[in-house]
Amino acid sequence: MKKSFLCALSVAVASLFMSSAVSAHHGDADRYNDEIVTVTGAVVQIQFVNPHALIVFDVNEGGKNTRWQAELGGPQQLARQFGWTNRTLKPGDKISLTGRRAKSGAPYMNLTERANIVMADSGKELYRTQNYGQPAEAPAAAPAAGRGGA
Repeated sequence: MKKSFLCALSVAVASLFMSSAVSAHHGDADRYNDEIVTVTGAVVQIQFVNPHALIVFDVNEGGKNTRWQAELGGPQQLARQFGWTNRTLKPGDKISLTGRRAKSGAPYMNLTERANIVMADSGKELYRTQNYGQPAEAPAAAPAAGRGGA
């Protein structure tokens, strides 16, 4: 009896941990606009953290600095695919980022698809997703309703 209770308790605890891990990585449906925007600013910091690296940068909007964040893929992907290191971007570097802005209007953008980053001064491209420059995927069409009657 005691053994089956411990077994059931173990399964319950494992289920709790697994469910939190599954929900930790969320989709971004309805979080970002489909339209692509380009923003130019000065790098404040780059954070090589999992699951997504972040670039923190300041954008001068009408004489006022606004602190933005841009979400990329994971640090391992940046290193493997693009050769990024902790010296790729330095504080003060001027960059232009193209990606999808948060629907809330917050100064936050997603660079995991249809995105790129270039050095604003030289035009050197540092990052480009495979589908950069392509239109947003059209939503899946709803299946046609069957026709009844004769």
